Amino acid sequence: MSIVTAKRSTVARVSLVEALDVGPSVWDDLLTRSTIRSPFMSWAWHRAWAEGAEGSAVQSSEVVVLRSASAKLEGLFPFRIFRTRVRGLPVSALGWAISDLGCPDHLELPASAEADLDALVAELDHMSWDLIRLDNVAHTAPNLERFAAACARRGWSVRRTPLWRCPYVELPESWEAYLSSLGPRWRRQVRRNESKLRRQHDVVLTEYGPARLQEGLQHLERLHARRWGGGGVFREPGMELLHRYLAALLADRGQLGLVTLDLNGAPAAAWYGFSLGDTVYSYQTGWDPRWERYSVGTVLMGLMIRRAIERGYRTFDLLRGEEPYKTVWTPTARTCWEVIVIRAGWRAAVLHGLDWIATRRAAKWLRAGTAHFRHVRTKELDSELV
Repeated sequence: MSIVTAKRSTVARVSLVEALDVGPSVWDDLLTRSTIRSPFMSWAWHRAWAEGAEGSAVQSSEVVVLRSASAKLEGLFPFRIFRTRVRGLPVSALGWAISDLGCPDHLELPASAEADLDALVAELDHMSWDLIRLDNVAHTAPNLERFAAACARRGWSVRRTPLWRCPYVELPESWEAYLSSLGPRWRRQVRRNESKLRRQHDVVLTEYGPARLQEGLQHLERLHARRWGGGGVFREPGMELLHRYLAALLADRGQLGLVTLDLNGAPAAAWYGFSLGDTVYSYQTGWDPRWERYSVGTVLMGLMIRRAIERGYRTFDLLRGEEPYKTVWTPTARTCWEVIVIRAGWRAAVLHGLDWIATRRAAKWLRAGTAHFRHVRTKELDSELV
């Protein structure tokens, strides 16, 4: 651990495990004061990530901790430095500690309005890295804008580039009001699908709390795998561990949404999400292809939106990706961003040149408006970081 005393704050660099020891109440209180509403920046997500990620990634993850002169927590910057290559050039990159495991969205720097971000950046300047890459940044991220300004004051270059869109539903006060906002054809289809299912089958929504958590997760993983022909995200390394730990934490807080749509006594579709503040986040689904002709996945999504309205939530966030099964429910979406920072030095000219090439290419793909952009751009970010 390193500690530096700045004019108005104390800057400490600790391991992620040490930072998690402050506990959820202290960590999440900072999120509240930072006006951050992303569940992916919470203590629970970082703790669950530490369970699912590779040991080497956890061990190399650190946090810059900012405290006021009175020792009050004012900022947390979880990060990890790793080696990679940019068009054949070996570089050290500094990114979010949690990386992209689990596809976190709406990321933002937890920092109060009083946090001395120049002191944070000064601490980063003592570390060995060639560029900073912060991906999946929230559509509105005022703290990262302050961070970028502090980087610019040190002579570092900063670029902000769109990555992907995250559809969301602005929830009205009633289900009927929401249905009236849909196009007539889709509105009729939503009503018809549910009505047909209820006429022909015994339909029950089952919600899984702490006492039945493992049972609900088993249904979710099984139905998700069946939906994807035996594959799906829960087969990816670390994902099952991450979400089993996360679901347990959220269930104890009353923030978990784990539901199955049961037909004739057996689960036919599953929905998994979580809530924070006035927002429900729809994270993952699954359904049995044997019930595909009844559109069980669509029926369950509609029921989850209706339930969110009835429980007084204001937003239903469908998270990254503008797949048709999401966009039929809403025309609105937010953009997730990537922030790249390149420090001064002999590598800077080369990195700037590669950055210019990648930016021109990204702009071309965006103008073309192709879905291919999201897939190719993700692959390039993994291999090139620009």
